[in-house]
Formats: sequence, structure tokens, C-alpha cells
Amino acid sequence: MMMKTRIWITAAAATMVMALAGCASGPNQNLGTGVGVLGGAAVGHAIGGNTGSTLGGAAIGGVIGNQVGRSVDERNYYNQQRDYPPSGYYPNNGPRY
Repeated sequence: MMMKTRIWITAAAATMVMALAGCASGPNQNLGTGVGVLGGAAVGHAIGGNTGSTLGGAAIGGVIGNQVGRSVDERNYYNQQRDYPPSGYYPNNGPRY
């Protein structure tokens, strides 16, 4: 009976990872979603010890990881735009005086 429960928990966690990662857009957002789902599932199972708490932890962890990854992607995007202004064809080519 315990083995069936573990298989169901693993299948549910894998399904959550694929479902939530499919909604993400940036590379850090995808990674954050996957790590958040797995970490949330582990914490939820450690706290509650049943399937409901594992799935709840996976959902909450996925949302948190998704938003953290999204903010990292946005920060990287804005830093990239700031570092390379479109002032010339090769903005970082040539000597710097």
C-alpha cells in the first residue's frame, strides 16, 4: 500500500512540474517553477505527511518559484537593455578612452 502511495505522489508531482513549467516563459522562470514544485512537495509532505499536503505544497512552491524566476528574468532583461544602448552598430567595439 505504501508503494502505491509513493507512486501516486511521484506521478502527481511530475504532473504539477510539467503543467506549471509549461506556463512559464523565461529560463529562470522555468527553473524556478520546477524547483519550487519539487521543494514545495517535499516540505508539504514533511509537514502534513499525506497526499493533500504534498499537492498543496507543490502548488504553493510552484507559484512562489515561478514568481521568483520571473523577477530574475525581468531583472536580467532590464540590465541587458541598460548595458547595451543602441547608440551605434557595434556599441562595445573599439578602444575606450
